This record gives sequence, C-alpha cells and structure tokens, in this order.
Amino acid sequence: MLVKTKAIVISSLKFQEKSLIVKCFTLSNGLKSYFVRDAFSSRKASQKIAYFQPFSILEIEAVHKNKGTLENFKEIKAAVHFQSIHTDIIKSTMVMFLSEMLHYSIQEEEKNESLFIFLETALTWLDHHDEISNFHLILLLEITKYLGFYPDVSEIDLPYFEMNDGVFTLFHGLSSLTEHETNLFKKLIDLKFDNTHKVFNVTERQILLKIIIDYYSFHLDGFKKPKSLDVLKEIFS
Repeated sequence: MLVKTKAIVISSLKFQEKSLIVKCFTLSNGLKSYFVRDAFSSRKASQKIAYFQPFSILEIEAVHKNKGTLENFKEIKAAVHFQSIHTDIIKSTMVMFLSEMLHYSIQEEEKNESLFIFLETALTWLDHHDEISNFHLILLLEITKYLGFYPDVSEIDLPYFEMNDGVFTLFHGLSSLTEHETNLFKKLIDLKFDNTHKVFNVTERQILLKIIIDYYSFHLDGFKKPKSLDVLKEIFS
C-alpha cells in the first residue's frame, strides 16, 4: 500500500556498510521501521543521512506492506526545517536523549495522531526558544498522557506520590516518592513549556529525571534506561 504521511525520526541504525534501518513515528500508521539501501554510498549521501537525525520531521511517501517486516521509502523531504535543534549542542544532546526514551516507550504499530501532533508542536517550540532547561522533563511527563499512565492528580494535595499506581497517597508505601521528591514532582506537573524561569536547580532536575525514568520503568514493559542519559547529565551539570 502506498502511503503519504508525516513522520518523526525516532532512531537510525547503520546496517552493514552502506545502508540504514530507520525507525519513524508516522502520523498515519504509528511506529514503522524502514530500510534505506545505500544511504552512505550515493553522491547525495550526506543530504540523505541528514534526513534521519533524531526527531527530524519528514514528509514521506512509502510502500507499507504491513507484514511486520521493514518498509521502504519512495520519496522523502523535510516537513520542518529546524534552525537549532540539530546544531545547538544542548538541544541536540537533549533531542538524542528524548528520541532514545521514545525508542523504548512507543512500542505498538498503531495510529496515535494526538501524540504525533503534540511532539511536532513541542519540537517546533524547542527550536524557537533558548530557555529549555526543563523542556525534557515537561515533555516526558506530558507524553505519559498519550501512553496511558499520566499521574492521577485528583488528590494531588496528599503528601506522597505512589509510582506503581500513579496516584497521590496519604501514606508512604514501598514504591512511593519521599515527601521532598513528591513536592518537586508536583511543581513539575504544574509547569508548561512557556514557564521560562528556572524553577529547579541542577540537583532538583536530576532528581526529577530519575523519578521520570523510574516511572516509565514501572509502567512500560521492556523499557531500558537510555545510554545517552549520562551525556545529558553532563550537559546540564
């Protein structure tokens, strides 16, 4: 089946010497993996490879056989021309980390238009703003809305957050955050991208990042801690 759709690049993996396997989150079909033959051998190789940087947003025309095998592109072009995401060292490191988080989080080949639109809007915001120290924390928490495990905030005034059930509780259980951690988490829940002031210091952001990664681990089977996490911590230390 020939499909025309937008696609967000989640990851690309070199295959043998000349080819790539590219995982994309598509607007039309959710998660799809594509085989790019001779990506490193043509005269326009550098241009072709540039399309497949983490979180590039593409307009693609592709053949989808939908048989659980690798699909094939017919046409590719940039849907959004980012100005800073792939050139600014802080933003590119953040994007590398976030794309790796999504690589382990979006596991089903099913359409999720609302998540796609949210990611596209958030990445466009990131490209146009400089105060981004909380961006990755806000994004990862917001994504849990679309993956089905956003915290239940109906009793947010209670002192502890229980990670396994995703609720705020009166008593501290085995998988609960401490009261201090819970207060930080509550602050994060209230944040939006446009809150440009520095709400958290470096230590607090690292605590929150660990909380979010642990929260993903509680709720997603097969989730792995991103290898790029240490690089991200170094950038924001």
